[in-house]
Amino acid sequence: MTQPMLLLLAVVSIGVLLFLVIKLKMSAFVAMILVAMGTALAGGLPLDQVVPALTNGMGKTLGSVAIIVGLGAMLGRLIEVSGGAERLARTFTNKLGEKRVVMAVTAAAFILGIPVFFDVGFLILAPIVFGFAAVTKMNPLKIGLPVAATLLAVHVVVPPHPGPVAGAATLGTDAGLLTIVGIALCIPVAIVGYLVSRVLKLDKVVLQDSPATEAIEHNQRVSEGDKTPGAGMVLALILIPLSLIMVGTTGAMMVEKGSAAARALSFIGSPVTALMVGCLLAYVLIGRKQKWDLEKRGTIMDSALYAVAIIVFVTGAGGVFANVLVETGVGKALSDFLTGLGMPVLLMSYVIAVGLRVAQGSATVSILTTAGLMSSAVAAGGYSPFQVVLITCAIGFGAYAASHINDSGFWIVTKYLGLSVADGLKTWTVITTAGSLVGFGVTSLLWLVA
Repeated sequence: MTQPMLLLLAVVSIGVLLFLVIKLKMSAFVAMILVAMGTALAGGLPLDQVVPALTNGMGKTLGSVAIIVGLGAMLGRLIEVSGGAERLARTFTNKLGEKRVVMAVTAAAFILGIPVFFDVGFLILAPIVFGFAAVTKMNPLKIGLPVAATLLAVHVVVPPHPGPVAGAATLGTDAGLLTIVGIALCIPVAIVGYLVSRVLKLDKVVLQDSPATEAIEHNQRVSEGDKTPGAGMVLALILIPLSLIMVGTTGAMMVEKGSAAARALSFIGSPVTALMVGCLLAYVLIGRKQKWDLEKRGTIMDSALYAVAIIVFVTGAGGVFANVLVETGVGKALSDFLTGLGMPVLLMSYVIAVGLRVAQGSATVSILTTAGLMSSAVAAGGYSPFQVVLITCAIGFGAYAASHINDSGFWIVTKYLGLSVADGLKTWTVITTAGSLVGFGVTSLLWLVA
C-alpha cells in the first residue's frame, strides 16, 4: 500500500473507532478489536497474520500492565476499605488547608514520578487522590488529572524511564545532563497541567462508575476509629514500594551491567516485586489493625480485581489497535513523510515524535523510533552535548502529546477516574497536548541560547 493510502487508513481507522464508541455507544473493547481487525485487512496483512497481530498486541500490552494493575488495585483496595486513604487525606488537609491540596499532591507526584513508571505511580497514588476528593468534597478529576499529567511528563523526558534512557543511548546523549535538564523542563509542564485542569469545566463532567466513584462513596461512609490505620502506616505502605523501585532503578545505574548486583537490583526494583511487597505488608498490617480474619482479607483483595477488569481488557485492546497500526506500516509511512519535509532538526524531532505518538499510541515507541530516525542527522550535525540533550527533550515532549484512544495510558487514566471516551478526549487529551506544546516551547527557547 502506498504512503498516502496508509496515512489515510490511519485517519479513517481512528475516525471509525471514535464513531463506534462515542456515537453508537459500542463497548470500547469490542470496538477496538473490530477496528483493529478491519485495519489489518484493509492494510494488506495476509489473512493468516491478522489474528496473530491482534493477539501479539494484546500480549505485549498486558504483559507489562495486567500484573501491575492487579497488584496496585489490591493495595489500593486494602487502604481504601480500611479507611486509611480517608485518614491520610484528612490529616494532610487539616495541616495544609483545602486550597493547597491539589498543588501538594501534584508536587508529590512530580517527585515520586522520577524513579517510578507512569502507570505504577498513578495506580499507587490513585487511592490517595480519591481520599482527598472525598475529604474536600472535590471532583476527583481536579486532583487526578494534574497528578497523571505530571507523572507522564517525567516519564517521557527524565531517566531512568525507558524511553528517555533508550533515546539517549541512540542519540549519544549525556544521561546525567539529560536528567538535570529534563527535571527542570518538566516543572513548567507540570504547572501547565495543573492550570489547564483548573480552566477546564470539570465539574460539568458526569463521572461513570469506576474505582474513583466507588472509593469516594466508601470514604464518605468511613468514620474515624481506633481500627482505622493511621496516616503514618498508610504513608509507609505507599512509600515502601516506591522506595524499592527507586533503589532498583537508581542503583542499577551505579553498578556494572550484567553483574550479580545489577540482577539483584533489577529484581528488587521491579514494579511487580515492589507492589507485591506493598500488598503483603498491607495484608498483614491493615488486616491486623482492622482485626479482619484471613478470609476477609483475601475477599477484599479479590474484590479489587472486579473493579479493574474492564481497565485491563480495554487497555489490552488499545495495545491491539496500536500493534496493528505498526504492523500495517502506518507508523513508518508517517515517519518517512515527516522526515522528507526538511525541517530544522529540533522541530523535526518534535513533529516526528508527535506524529508517531498520534499514529501508534505508545510514548516509548515514539521516542525510540524518532531517536533512530534522527540519529544520523544528530551525529553529522556537530551539535554540543547540551544541544543533543535539548533534541532528546524535544522528542520526549513530542511523545507526550495527544494521548488518545490508541494509548494504553489513556484507558488507565480515563477508566480509573470514570471518564467517558468523549470526556477523556476533552480533558486528558487536551492536557497532554497543552503540556507537550509548552514543553517544546521552553526547549526551543533554550535552543536559541544554547
